[in-house]
Amino acid sequence: MMSRLTYAEAGVNIDKANAFIEDIKKIAKKTHKAGVIGDIGGFGGLFSLNVSHYERPVLVSSTDGVGTKLKIAVMMNKHDTIGIDLVAMSVNDIAVQGAKPLFFLDYISMGTLDRNVAAQILEGISEGCLQASCALIGGETAEMPGLYHENEYDLAGFAVGIVDNSKIIDGSEIHVGNQIIGIASTGLHSNGYSLARKVCFEELHLKIDSRIPELGCTIGEELLKPTKIYSEIIHGLVRDLRILGLAHITGGGITDNLVRIIPKGCRVIMKKGTWDVPPIFSFLQEAGKIEDLEMLRTFNNGIGLIAVVPEPSTQELMDRLAAMNEKAFVIGEITENKKSEQQISWE
Repeated sequence: MMSRLTYAEAGVNIDKANAFIEDIKKIAKKTHKAGVIGDIGGFGGLFSLNVSHYERPVLVSSTDGVGTKLKIAVMMNKHDTIGIDLVAMSVNDIAVQGAKPLFFLDYISMGTLDRNVAAQILEGISEGCLQASCALIGGETAEMPGLYHENEYDLAGFAVGIVDNSKIIDGSEIHVGNQIIGIASTGLHSNGYSLARKVCFEELHLKIDSRIPELGCTIGEELLKPTKIYSEIIHGLVRDLRILGLAHITGGGITDNLVRIIPKGCRVIMKKGTWDVPPIFSFLQEAGKIEDLEMLRTFNNGIGLIAVVPEPSTQELMDRLAAMNEKAFVIGEITENKKSEQQISWE
């Protein structure tokens, strides 16, 4: 006679998942702010929207993951910063449209729930939410046996923010003569990891703990540096300064992301050598014999955020960023676009 099977014997332990919810509640509570209603564990996250300071409030949302940077976390067996990346990828995308992040939700999927690893991930998400001044109000933890290799998992994040309709930053006012300001990244952030891993582990045959003198750390430590969260920096700038356009430099690099906010009648002239490029980028380029254009389309190359401003505001913006201890550089300008010209060129 066939034995009676249970869900746990099939690989899904509901009791363990319910116990993990208690871990989540403690971690998420650190991020709670005005507007959060209730606690983690309901069917949906609740947030009371205060629109008294907005004439025509607009909600802005974004969703993203971390890509194959997850493999670096698994190789390092270090999972307490990958959640910062997860938050950064979504909140930076809504912040460049002028929105202030309100709340965040996460999705964690594992073959078998490892409460220790999942708690580390949540701690990182909590830290990212604190950096972005948004609340973690819900999410989903899925146990999916047979879908992932041992110790592997996947993450997705969802952010919602708010901006007044009159203060949406969409690049529509960008015009000839505007200056392009680049704000430094903290490394690779969360893009280009398939190529970076190929160079490091297939071409160079490095180990995750191989120390790279020019980087001053192991390759694993360098590759796991968390993505910079720019939302509070942006909020501090747009409060007092006129910013015509903002671009989060993610997949596609400067070349593909900057043109997303540039009007058709304008052309971008970027000036090579005008900013400090962190050593990891030259290390990867030389080791992988990667052409300049491929580098520019794959990695952020040291610039994680770009602002387009009127020329008279350039110095004030640079001074404000310096006061925030942010490294910034004037890296290009806006000129007229003739029909025969590409929208972005490098000099």
